[in-house]
Amino acid sequence: MSKNNDKTNVMRILDQKKIPYISHNYLNTGAVSGTEVAEALGEDPDMVFKTLVTVGKSKTNYVFVVPVNKELNLKKAAQSVGEKSIEMIRSKELLPLTGYIHGGCSPIGMKKQFRTVIDKSAQKQERIIFSGGKIGYQVEMTLKDLEKVIRFQVEDVAE
Repeated sequence: MSKNNDKTNVMRILDQKKIPYISHNYLNTGAVSGTEVAEALGEDPDMVFKTLVTVGKSKTNYVFVVPVNKELNLKKAAQSVGEKSIEMIRSKELLPLTGYIHGGCSPIGMKKQFRTVIDKSAQKQERIIFSGGKIGYQVEMTLKDLEKVIRFQVEDVAE
């Protein structure tokens, strides 16, 4: 399970459900962007993912998980969830909505489970790495194991 004693809520949820994962931390590396995090972990940026929270024209929130070296294609993202358009939520709305701060947002353990879409490139990876729910912490696991914790669909949403 976890390699260190610092557990985040995400890790506690995974431990509770007995779902295997590897925890990583990049504290004291100075890494800020997702690509810097991948570099600090010595991992391929194609397997490190960021969690983005959006709002659709219908005022519904959606979560998108895309590789750190790519951007969310808002048009494809909107199509994937049946919205006319979507936009990123404002940074200040993130904490009250999800319970997470910018840079530490994980698809696991949000205050409410939002419809989640993971970019299809994740299917090419044996395992993916994403935020452990706190800045400085990442978890690595298979998509199959992630499916045991959250519901998500896989679509082509990154560019």
